[in-house]
Amino acid sequence: MDYYNYIKSFHLIFVITWFAGLFYIPRLFVYQIEAFHKPSPEKEILGKQLKLMANRLWYIITWPSAVLCTVFAIWLLIINPYWLQQPWMHVKLVFVLLLFIYHLKTHQYFKQLQNDVVKKSSSFMRIWNEGATFILFAVVFLVVLKSGINWVWGIIGIIVLGVLIMLGFKLYKSIRDKNPEA
Repeated sequence: MDYYNYIKSFHLIFVITWFAGLFYIPRLFVYQIEAFHKPSPEKEILGKQLKLMANRLWYIITWPSAVLCTVFAIWLLIINPYWLQQPWMHVKLVFVLLLFIYHLKTHQYFKQLQNDVVKKSSSFMRIWNEGATFILFAVVFLVVLKSGINWVWGIIGIIVLGVLIMLGFKLYKSIRDKNPEA
């Protein structure tokens, strides 16, 4: 089973690159939405460049990372099916399902923006950007602590994280409103 750690390493590498893509793509959406509302020719110039950046990030990094992360995860579970008997793994898999739902919804936003369909605000995308953060926190704590049992502390932690993120978002928005270049 010497190869187990290699497979695990590849799984972790692709988890990291998948999350990197999921963290950055909504930021590009923010810029795309804001560029969409600018006057010509700035709108077209920025829009074209941001679409290209988003397309490359999404199809060259994020999607392949999601697929490879999943392949290596399944491989790890085949090698060690014991993990599927662990309660914390069941909880983790629920969060992984939520991550795939988040990814697919993000893909919908990506396709809309690639077609110049702006249905969401840049503020919405700033908040949307935090979805992957919540899932990452939950999964890392589950994997490291191997415990999905203490729901009270877990729920309190997620609520505190959400409050801190929202306060940070409001603070940043007020700073940005005072200084649009921030």
